[in-house]
Amino acid sequence: MSEHPASTPDEAAPARRSPLLDVEGAVEADPPDSGVAAHYGELTVEQRRLERGEGFVDLSHRDVLTVTGPDRLTWLHSLTTQHLESLPPGLPTEVLVLTPQGRIEHAFEGIDDGTTFWAHTEPGAGAVLVTFLDRMRFMMRVEVADVSDTHAVLGRVEPGADGTPGRSVWAIEPRADVASWPERHGRPAGTWAWEALRIAAGTPRLGLDTDDRTIPNEVGLLERAVHLDKGCYRGQETVARVHNLGRPPRRLTLLHLDGSADRLPAPGSPVERADAPGQAVGVLGSRGLHHELGPIGLALLKRSVPTDATLVVDGVAAAQELVVDPDVGLHVRPRSGG
Repeated sequence: MSEHPASTPDEAAPARRSPLLDVEGAVEADPPDSGVAAHYGELTVEQRRLERGEGFVDLSHRDVLTVTGPDRLTWLHSLTTQHLESLPPGLPTEVLVLTPQGRIEHAFEGIDDGTTFWAHTEPGAGAVLVTFLDRMRFMMRVEVADVSDTHAVLGRVEPGADGTPGRSVWAIEPRADVASWPERHGRPAGTWAWEALRIAAGTPRLGLDTDDRTIPNEVGLLERAVHLDKGCYRGQETVARVHNLGRPPRRLTLLHLDGSADRLPAPGSPVERADAPGQAVGVLGSRGLHHELGPIGLALLKRSVPTDATLVVDGVAAAQELVVDPDVGLHVRPRSGG
């Protein structure tokens, strides 16, 4: 991948160390997730518990910000891809800020409580996002603040009905309460379990599964984080044109990696066609070990790569499962039973 956009994680940023790293069996995650546990010694068990809706994931390393003031939703609506001006209290949403060329510059998830819009973003990305938003206030009655030192993110999974995939949910709580989360929310799971479920769902993560050229159409974020019927916003022309043509220049795909290999390919590894070695057709982003699917990953591929082509990543063979359709307007992978 090429140079990351402005609000991607800063691996040099100092990590906030979670008190849950003192829980027996906790092993700290690598950047960009350092500061919290990758696992607590039971990776497969932790994933299964999460899918059943049991326990939680410590995401207290993520950055948290607030937007207050009577103009907050109208103002955010005007700056972002999401329809926010009439967002009801308590409804979580995903939001993007694009460059004039339609490339993803900032990404965050948020919820409004009636007086404050609470949001969280990648670790190390909050300060840049707050600076950008603060610069865009002009005469609007809004205030933007980085509250990462006083508030923290907790993740959970709501099980799906009739065997359908569960839905990842989150909450923002006072950072002083993190140590008591196991008493109130059950046994913790690590970021490896959370990430494996995210990858299996085909959900991209900014800075890991994107680069500085990524547009929302390429990574399955239309309708999810982009409201296709709202008014003008920066980058809208590119998003609308590619959506109407139905042919994004690249496409996110879920890779099922060869389970007989004794390792996972390194993130950022070139992806090649098995029948054309040495010719990169994409790049690997996130990868993980899923308790049912085995080794999996997300990759950005050239749109022209046949969907049935066998691929090779860092010497490991991989089969494809569509996340983004390469040809026509189905930009999000259909879910079985949905």
